[in-house]
Amino acid sequence: MDTSVIIVAAGSSTRMQGTNKQLAEVGGIPVIVRSMLAFEKCESVSEIIVVTREESIETFKALAAEYSVSKLSCVVPGGSTRQESVINGLRRISDSTSMIAVHDGARPLVTPENIERTIADARVFSGAVLGVPVKDTIKVVSDGLITDTPPRSSLYITQTPQVFKRSVYMRAVEFSQRNYLDFTDDCQMAEAIGVKVCMTTGDYKNIKITTPEDIAVAEAILGEQGGN
Repeated sequence: MDTSVIIVAAGSSTRMQGTNKQLAEVGGIPVIVRSMLAFEKCESVSEIIVVTREESIETFKALAAEYSVSKLSCVVPGGSTRQESVINGLRRISDSTSMIAVHDGARPLVTPENIERTIADARVFSGAVLGVPVKDTIKVVSDGLITDTPPRSSLYITQTPQVFKRSVYMRAVEFSQRNYLDFTDDCQMAEAIGVKVCMTTGDYKNIKITTPEDIAVAEAILGEQGGN
C-alpha cells in the first residue's frame, strides 16, 4: 500500500446541461463515488485525495462516508486549470508515498484490476497510463485539408489512471512550473523531462462522462455487467 491517488473532479461540467457530472448517478451510484470505490478496492492504494470545486467539498466527504470509502484522506479545492488542481492534491499526499496515480473522477467504470496493472507497469517503467488502441482511421487536418494519415496500429486513446514513481512525478511538476508550462495530460508532463511512459492496455468500457449521452452509455455497460 504505497500509492496515493489524486482523483480530479474540479471541472465545470459545461457540456452536461447544468448537471454536475460527478453527482450524476450511474447504476444508482454517483459517478464520483464509483471512481473512489474502484481505488478503494485496490491493495496497492493507501490513500485517496479528491480535488473538486469548493462548493462540492462537503458533499463529496458526506458521500464517501455514506459509501464507506475508508481510504479517502481529504477533499481539497481545485485550481484554475487541471494541472493546478492536480498540484493542489499533490500537496496533501503522505510522506510515505512512493507511487502517484492521477485519475479523472468522470471515469467511473475503471476496474481495480486495470488500476493494479497500471501501477505494476509504472513500478517497472517509472510511468504508465491506461489506454486502448483506436478503432477508427485517424486523419491529420490543416485548414480543412488532410495532411497525413498516421498508422492506426501506433495510435492509442489515452485514459486514466496515469501512474508515476513519486520522484519522477515531482521532477516533472518542478520542470513544468519552472518553465511556466501547463499540460492537460500528466503523461505530457513526464514526457517533457524525457520519461518513456508505458501504455497499459485497458478496455473500452473505461469511458469518460462528458455529456448526458455518456450516462446512458455507462448505464448500458453496467447492464451488460449485471450492474457491477
